Amino acid sequence: MTVLIDQDGCIACGQCMQICPEVFKEREDGKAYASVEDLPPDAQNKAVEAQECCPVSVIEVV
Repeated sequence: MTVLIDQDGCIACGQCMQICPEVFKEREDGKAYASVEDLPPDAQNKAVEAQECCPVSVIEVV
């Protein structure tokens, strides 16, 4: 599994970073990025939770 984030749509709310800090990190502009290419098994559920909680639906876990 991997995480994709639409940077143009990200509003830098930080929810994903709070839910799954081991995967989501903050860029200089405050927007989130995925710090890993392949999700570790122990982070997959939290990454999906972050996807579901994103207020602008820009996170995709595939």
